[in-house]
Amino acid sequence: MTNTPTIGVGPHSQPWPTDPKYDLELLEHGDSRNVIDKYRYWTVEAIKADLDKSRVDLHIAIENWQHDLNIGTIVRNANAFNVAAVHIIGKRHWNKRGAMVTDRYLDIFHHDSVDEFVNAVKDRHIIAVDNLAGSVPLSQTQLPAHAVLVFGGEGPGLSDEMVAASEKMVHIEQLGSTRSVNVGVASGIAMYTWLQQYILTD
Repeated sequence: MTNTPTIGVGPHSQPWPTDPKYDLELLEHGDSRNVIDKYRYWTVEAIKADLDKSRVDLHIAIENWQHDLNIGTIVRNANAFNVAAVHIIGKRHWNKRGAMVTDRYLDIFHHDSVDEFVNAVKDRHIIAVDNLAGSVPLSQTQLPAHAVLVFGGEGPGLSDEMVAASEKMVHIEQLGSTRSVNVGVASGIAMYTWLQQYILTD
């Protein structure tokens, strides 16, 4: 029989820290959230404010026409890489379960249409991530620094309108038999590639 690892930390020992970034409820009852040790017992607002100081210059966009369950995973990846913003295009409501409440630490914007989204990010390079005809290999592509990476739904992929609005489309090279990787997985690969090109360079 194996012991189940403890998630989070218990109540904070007395005396409690007095800095306003700490949440009194968490200090008293413990913090079971999925956050790094630095942010234990911090309020959501304090964590987001601290993350805002080091956001990377990358935006992520997701088309949400069919209420794709993968959106939560993409948002969680966006938080892990501390992107500047996430855009949801289409349906306003999305399944947040996969995000593991990481959406609280991000700026998330909703757009009813592709045109509305394009107008909102008009100063950024829109890069589509899909394996449609005309796409180029991600490994051979220098992504723009001031970019927004766009992902479609797990089944339908990107809409024709979004493809037309994108200046380039990249695909993730594969070696197996499946036609495509899961869009949540693809988002993590694409974001990490951008980080390798601009942040993880030392």
